[in-house]
Amino acid sequence: MPEGDEHTTDTMMHGSSDAADTASEPVAAAAPKPAKPSGPRSMHWYVLRVASNREDQVCDALTRKVKIEHLDDRIGRILVPTQREKRMRGRVAKVFDRKLYPGYVFVEMATEEDGSIPEDVWFMVKDTMSVGDFIGSDGKPTPMKPHDVEKMLAVVEKSAEQPTLAGMAGMKKGDAIKVKEGPFENFEGEIDEVFPDKGQVRVIVTIFGRATPIDLEYWQLEMLEK
Repeated sequence: MPEGDEHTTDTMMHGSSDAADTASEPVAAAAPKPAKPSGPRSMHWYVLRVASNREDQVCDALTRKVKIEHLDDRIGRILVPTQREKRMRGRVAKVFDRKLYPGYVFVEMATEEDGSIPEDVWFMVKDTMSVGDFIGSDGKPTPMKPHDVEKMLAVVEKSAEQPTLAGMAGMKKGDAIKVKEGPFENFEGEIDEVFPDKGQVRVIVTIFGRATPIDLEYWQLEMLEK
């Protein structure tokens, strides 16, 4: 990883304009000390930086290792948050999953009483192909803040819902539009209803002095400023 390249879980979740509560950056984390026997461990979420376009492979590899090495009590969920969307290919809508945090994998891991990651878990994760560094600060992996975890899990839950066409994002009743293609080209009006599952929008335009509803494909419309 290039020196000086800093990232934070706050930036990933809230955008670069938000002030992070504590500075965090990808770190080549030092190997933890051998774990001492302890009571029940606490589970925390950590973020791994991984090779570009290898998020799914890392997720699958870690999942297999957890089963093979019987680490279910030390590693919980392993997630690559995505947003399910539709896009038009000609006249056909195709569904695909867009990665919301490219280059990152989220892992729920148990920690010792002192907050450190158990040695066997640390090495198992770091030895996985395409895994770079943990996100952290001061040379140590840093767990995600609770509000960031809540936001990430909400995104994962929402991704299971019925996908909508990416180009329809933000379209709503009352928005001003202009028809840019088809027999009603250059007509202006406003959106009356949106049908995300069909990729269609019902708009109200004035034809021969009368307000008339017509159903159009979303890509036939241009959004206007009111």
